[in-house]
Amino acid sequence: MSEILDLLRDSDERRFAAGEVIIEEGGTGGLLLFLTEGAVEVVKEGVQIATTSQPGTVFGVFSLLPGARDAATIRALQPCVFRVVQNPRAFLKETPLVCWHVCETITHRLAALTGYLLDVQRQLPGTDHLGMLGEVLATLLHRQAPTRTRPSESTIRQGETAD
Repeated sequence: MSEILDLLRDSDERRFAAGEVIIEEGGTGGLLLFLTEGAVEVVKEGVQIATTSQPGTVFGVFSLLPGARDAATIRALQPCVFRVVQNPRAFLKETPLVCWHVCETITHRLAALTGYLLDVQRQLPGTDHLGMLGEVLATLLHRQAPTRTRPSESTIRQGETAD
């Protein structure tokens, strides 16, 4: 994790006091924030769904999607320090190791969500309001982006196809 934070050493640093909102649910901040110190809570629709103090934890990944809004509120539980990436798309194109870290983070979050939904479906089979969980799981596991972005020529190895 220190390798990722080392790659971010030239990024802006922002400090937040305990209780301060870092990202507001529904906002369009457009930033990636990497926790370097402190602890935060993740709140969705007024309900705390997670806490973390793990350095390198990344927030704002929805800013990578065109027109997307922040999925949850991130609030400092104690004084926090973040490394802030102002232009996430350009930065991730230039720093493949950080891009890989963000991809791993998204994958772990998707796996946790999928596991949770599967667990709920197993515990409450046939319940009318939960009957759609199979469809939700299938959508999460198989949904592709509506359009694909071709990588730049510099990232395609000679002789390989992009698609």
